[in-house]
Amino acid sequence: MTHDLILHHYAGSPFSEKVRLVLGYKGLSWKSVSVPVILPKPDVVALTGGYRRTPFLQIGADIYCDTALMCRVIDRLAPTPPLYPHAAGGQQHILAQWADSALFWVAIPYTMQPAGVPHIFGQAAPDIVKAFAADRAAMTAGMRRPTTADATAQLRTYLGWLEQQLDDGRPFLCGALPCIADFSVVQSLWYIRRAPPLATILGPFARLSEWAERVQAFGHGTHEQMSSADAIAIAHAAEATAGLRFEAERGFAFGQEVSVTPTDYAQDPVTGRLVGLTDDEVALEREDPRAGELVVHFPRIGFQIRKTDTTS
Repeated sequence: MTHDLILHHYAGSPFSEKVRLVLGYKGLSWKSVSVPVILPKPDVVALTGGYRRTPFLQIGADIYCDTALMCRVIDRLAPTPPLYPHAAGGQQHILAQWADSALFWVAIPYTMQPAGVPHIFGQAAPDIVKAFAADRAAMTAGMRRPTTADATAQLRTYLGWLEQQLDDGRPFLCGALPCIADFSVVQSLWYIRRAPPLATILGPFARLSEWAERVQAFGHGTHEQMSSADAIAIAHAAEATAGLRFEAERGFAFGQEVSVTPTDYAQDPVTGRLVGLTDDEVALEREDPRAGELVVHFPRIGFQIRKTDTTS
C-alpha cells in the first residue's frame, strides 16, 4: 500500500465504529484524524469539497465517502480475511443496506430520547448539546423521522428479525464467517449500548447480544493520531492513484462538470470534473487551495449525479 489509510472520524459516530471494526477485523494499521462533531468543518471541506458526513477515508489524494464504498475499498486493498465471503451471497449486501438505513434510523431516535442523552453526551455543557441538536436538525431537514414510540416498536421488531437470523446457531448473520452485514448491523447496537438505561431493550435477544460481543471483539486494529493539517499536507503532496474506470452513460461525458449529492440527508453537493463512472461508483476530480488536486469517490446507491454545466 503506497499511502496510509487515514480515517477521518469521531469517537461517538456509529458509522465510524462500523469502519473501525472492519479495520480491526482486517488487522490493519491506520491513521486517525478526529473531525468536529458539528459544523463548521473547514478541514473536512478542504478534502471532500463539501461532503460533511462522518466518517470518510483518505488514501493519499483519493477521498472515499460513504461507508459502503469505504468498506469495499478496504477489502480490495486487504482481501484477507474477506469482508464479502462468497458463501454469504447477495443477502449480505441486502442486509447491510437495510442496516445502514432502516435499522440506523430507528436506533438513533430511540437512543436520543431524554433517558439516553446524558449517556451519549456525558459531561458536555448544555449549550453543546443544544448546538448538536440544531446541527442535526438542519442536517436532516425534510426527513420524516419516527417518534420515540414508533422507533421503539420498530426497533423491537427489527431486533426480533435479527435474533431469528441467528436461531440456527450460526456465529455470524450470514453463516460461519463475518461479512459486511455484521459490521453494518452492529454499529446500531453499539450506539444503543452507549445508553445503558435504554440498552435493556436488547435483553430478550440473547443470541443477538452474544453475536454483538463476537463482532465487537475484533477491535479497531492499530492506529496512530494524525492532525487534520498533516492529512491535508499528505493530500497536497500526493497524486490520486486509484484506478478509475469510465463507462459511458447517457447524459454524462468524461471531464464534464457535475455535482454529486446524497439523496437522503446532509444534502450538500460536491462539484468537480467527472473522471470515474460505473454502476457502483462515481469519482470527481477537484482542486482545493490547501489540499491540492484530489479525486473524491462516492457510491452510486444513495447519491445523485447532476450536470452543472450547459455544454453537454
